[in-house]
Amino acid sequence: MSASIRVLSTKKLQSNQKQYLLNAGFAVIDADFISIEPLPFSVEASSYDMLIFSSQNAVEQVLCIQEEIKDKAVLCVGEKTKKMLVEHGFTVVAQALSAEELIGCIEDKYFANRFIFFCGKQKLDTIPHFLKTKKIQHTLVEVYETHTNSLTILSKADVLLFFSPSGVKSFLKNNKITDETCFCIGQTTAKALEHLTNKIIIASQPSVENVIVQVINYLGCQASKGQNGNA
Repeated sequence: MSASIRVLSTKKLQSNQKQYLLNAGFAVIDADFISIEPLPFSVEASSYDMLIFSSQNAVEQVLCIQEEIKDKAVLCVGEKTKKMLVEHGFTVVAQALSAEELIGCIEDKYFANRFIFFCGKQKLDTIPHFLKTKKIQHTLVEVYETHTNSLTILSKADVLLFFSPSGVKSFLKNNKITDETCFCIGQTTAKALEHLTNKIIIASQPSVENVIVQVINYLGCQASKGQNGNA
């Protein structure tokens, strides 16, 4: 596969993640277009039955009060979020692929419970709106804030990797999307791009690894079509 294909990731990749792309013959640029700032917070855990996490960032910030809340059952969004929670001794009773799927789970099995939702300041309104509309007792605890990093990419990429709506917003501050193929970690991230391009491919699972797999598979198919067309 041609090394002239340039992949830009809007977050720093782990060395093994980056190596998958390099092994496939791509040139790779990766940079953190967003940064996370912890926020001070407090909770009255005894008043609630269950915890909700929709991101690994929220889990990381809450580990400082782990002992206070470790006995609470957890609902979460994302396989990696669940893995982090389990590794730190939490009991995850349900894991969903999206916020929409999680609220369906609450309606089906956990409607009568009282929730603490640990989230970022720039959270989506999907879960809070549901809890409020259904008059489910809950409290929102903002434990981090996302900041955009204004980075300018001078070398044009063929492929762009996005992992959050905030990452899209940050990229667009100093850069434009023209004919690049955009790979997104999920539907919410993809929606942030819909008004700019129709060249969007969404990962089948919301993980960095799956985004990378989608890139390799898609571009491999494109290369095969090109070779067959030239045969």
